Amino acid sequence: MYSGLLIILLPLIIGYLLPLIWRPLLIAINKLLSAMVYIILFFMGISLAFLENLGSNLLNIARISLISALCIILCNLIGLLLLARRYPWQHRHHQQALPSRLQMALESLKLGLVVLAGFISGLSHWSPLRHASEASEYALLLLLFLVGLQLRGSGMTLRQIVLNRRGMMIACIVWITSLAGGAVASLLTGVPLNTGLALGSGFGWYSLSGILMTESFGPMIGSAAFFNDLLRELLAITLIPALILRHRTSALGLCGATSMDFTLPVLQRSGGNEIVPAAIVHGFLLSLLAPVMMALFSA
Repeated sequence: MYSGLLIILLPLIIGYLLPLIWRPLLIAINKLLSAMVYIILFFMGISLAFLENLGSNLLNIARISLISALCIILCNLIGLLLLARRYPWQHRHHQQALPSRLQMALESLKLGLVVLAGFISGLSHWSPLRHASEASEYALLLLLFLVGLQLRGSGMTLRQIVLNRRGMMIACIVWITSLAGGAVASLLTGVPLNTGLALGSGFGWYSLSGILMTESFGPMIGSAAFFNDLLRELLAITLIPALILRHRTSALGLCGATSMDFTLPVLQRSGGNEIVPAAIVHGFLLSLLAPVMMALFSA
């Protein structure tokens, strides 16, 4: 039963256990990781095109992704607001000029266009494309190995994580409430509970969640996971500047795993340098939890 879990986690663990301190190699790994994400998402789009009853499956993808995104985000906000009420976050930062949110949103949507390109290619039903699922499995193993290397190369130590209680608390609340939202979504959409919990475990890391869920549950659920987490990131980019002054905890929590990379510049400019350590710890913990939790519920 847990052989699939081991296969998914093994390359991640091996990558994390390898110490990397040479900066040029880390930069090369980050570039290769970005390329692998595009390749696997292209394969995901191809696999989607080979689904039977394609029209009804596309409607199911839209339904599941929208309902799960709504449930997860609402549960996150409830938990984060309660945390902020119990432990207010005092700060003196005044908001600076922000980078173009439209440009950042377009960067996120690029990955959606890659899935669409794969889907259009798959509609040709060219016979070699039928092997896209098998090819993506091997690519996924390499991707997880690179993710492990990237997490280790971030330089985050246990001491830094433990000392930043704010980042830890927000990550824990996002973790618990995302699972709660996934459970509610499973009731509303009719998907099995473990599938709903796996959908809630992406924490906004749409490139990884779409790939992992496709391998475990098929292209329909994988695509729903991708768009569910993509909606989360787009919402975070839009709402951070509006929330950061009065609801600082919620602004950080909505970013999920992306708070240590993609949404970090918006958080820094909106919330100041003071928010950066908490954002990195929060993003690191959720990035570490995402593949583990999805693999666990997939098993």
